[in-house]
Amino acid sequence: MKQLLTIVTAIALTIPAMAQKFEGLALTPPMGWNSWNTFGCDINETVVKETADLFIKLGLKDAGYEYVVIDDGWMEMERDPETLLLVPNKQKFPNGIKTVADYVHSKGLKFGIYNCAGTKTCGGYPGTRGYEFHDARQYAQWGVDFLKYDWCNTGSNGGYDYQQNAAASYAIMRDAIYQAGRPMVFNICEWGDNDPWLWGENIGHSWRISGDIAHCWDCEMSFGTWSKFGLWPIINMRKDIRKYSGPGHWNDFDMLEVGNGFPPAENRTHFVMWCMLASPLMLGNDIRKMDEPTRLLVTNKEVIAIDQDKLGIQGFRFMNLDGFDIWVKPLDKGEWAFAFVNMTEQKRHLSYNWSDFYLKDGLADREIQWNKQKFLLRDLLAHKDCGDTSQKLERDIEAHDIIVFRLYEKK
Repeated sequence: MKQLLTIVTAIALTIPAMAQKFEGLALTPPMGWNSWNTFGCDINETVVKETADLFIKLGLKDAGYEYVVIDDGWMEMERDPETLLLVPNKQKFPNGIKTVADYVHSKGLKFGIYNCAGTKTCGGYPGTRGYEFHDARQYAQWGVDFLKYDWCNTGSNGGYDYQQNAAASYAIMRDAIYQAGRPMVFNICEWGDNDPWLWGENIGHSWRISGDIAHCWDCEMSFGTWSKFGLWPIINMRKDIRKYSGPGHWNDFDMLEVGNGFPPAENRTHFVMWCMLASPLMLGNDIRKMDEPTRLLVTNKEVIAIDQDKLGIQGFRFMNLDGFDIWVKPLDKGEWAFAFVNMTEQKRHLSYNWSDFYLKDGLADREIQWNKQKFLLRDLLAHKDCGDTSQKLERDIEAHDIIVFRLYEKK
């Protein structure tokens, strides 16, 4: 059986592009929760069910979050020796994965799972290499709606070098999902090593652009052969990739660390910036212990609307002015989002005259002629209107904090 599966995978590498990813999914960046940032491989059925319950109770579903995703560590250390199927860990998931998926679906939510393109997952559990079509059928039978697909333990396989052919490797799993017949959002977790934005649009619905996120403002945590990165190293890591992001194919800046130890100002900046970047919004905290300020932040529909804007254009750094990073995101119906981030270590006063700075976004093919256009301002964190762009913006902003406005013309 194992030899047959290896042969099937080898044949799949030669299949022309007649298979495809499921279209019509992730037309806006996916929103949900993933277990990894808080639980690592120590995830279990109880946590997943309690999390699904809280999606309803805490207003997360109402705010747009829909995917409950189990990351690494959900399976036994070996496949079933007879069927070669992946086996859910009996202690963590005593009733199996389908029971959990059914429970999540009963809440009106969608269910996601994890595996890896290598021989083993990052946590050392069975990977999918050589079993892609086998595993995709199993996920479909369980009712999986979202697959996060990692990149650990890749390398050569019978003369086929996966490490140098990430696109082909991920295309195998894409084809397997399509053949299994159940639409699944396919998240390419390849860390940006092989420029997935160049090839990912026809294969997956989103792709990670960096290594794992860490809950720090501006740091790199080295683990020898790999690193975790703070907010700004991730944001600044890739240049000129916003043009590859859009409806059905998103640059993924990793799961959110909001609520995992950041002070309130940095929580706000982290969440708003992921929305400005049109990144998937996958909560990574233990929402069973989420405090009220964090809940109010991650369910702020006005800020989420920036991320979920149907135009689907990623924002960009417009300029840095006196210690403030200014980010801009074009929105549907001729509107704009502007975010001002205090990048310094102390409170600063922002004095910003809109008409002093010409703005044009070539990607959106749009510009603002301040002398001809006047926009009303909506403060999205404060939920209030606050004048228009004919007036100078004056605001005190705490260290590492952010303010964000929606600009719209009066009808």
